Amino acid sequence: MVNRADIGVIGGSGLYSLLDDAQEVELTTPYGPPSDVVTVGRIGARSVAFLPRHGRDHRHPPHRIPYRANLWALRSLGVRQVLAPSAVGSLKAEHGPGAIVVPDQLVDRTSGRVQTYYDAGGAVHVSFADPYCPTGRAVAVSVARSGGWDIVDGGTLVVIEGPRFSTRAESQWFARNGWTVVGMTGFPEAVLARELALCYTSLSLVTDHDAGVEAGEGVTHEEVLRFFATNVTKMRSLVADAVEALPEERTCACGSALDGIKLPFDLP
Repeated sequence: MVNRADIGVIGGSGLYSLLDDAQEVELTTPYGPPSDVVTVGRIGARSVAFLPRHGRDHRHPPHRIPYRANLWALRSLGVRQVLAPSAVGSLKAEHGPGAIVVPDQLVDRTSGRVQTYYDAGGAVHVSFADPYCPTGRAVAVSVARSGGWDIVDGGTLVVIEGPRFSTRAESQWFARNGWTVVGMTGFPEAVLARELALCYTSLSLVTDHDAGVEAGEGVTHEEVLRFFATNVTKMRSLVADAVEALPEERTCACGSALDGIKLPFDLP
């Protein structure tokens, strides 16, 4: 395959201008087409594949994103490390809009999403105690701190089904549990990446306080989009810096997640 990439970025459409020498690649997978064509290009000396999570026209709501196809498509291009910027709501008053949270834990509150590649041909149990790549996390924290972001090193991302936002009671419940931010797309992305032995790092941009943290009307769709749009240039810079800082050789445990496990099919 002519178009190859070492690093994948799954994010919003505002990140397209990340790449130099960009080419679009149409892919098919055993799980159907990915969210959109994949754009392959370069950031500095690194080869990168960019995939818009919701599609360019935002046609895939969070509960309908073809997560399995997306991760499979990236791996088929050679990707082994994934950066996943997304918009989240804060569950803590001290982490306001503009903060970057690099979570180290995840709670799944979705329902009905297919969350495994291994649903036939025998059981495959992957370790998921620590959902995110420790190397990717360290890189993201370092470059965000150097870039002047309000950075939160660690925390728990709770992923809800969507597309609705949380009720005030739900948000207050999440906060009482000590969770940090809430989003709609970080799962099953993270576990599917682990099932393909990929490194996966979440870059969670706080766009609002969730419904239960502050008094008021609660978060709106327009508010989230508006805040993300005003910060997209800064987010592009963060992602580009993180891409260039990721190691060329992986030494973390992510790449050995499937060692010793008999798989029911070959991976790309």
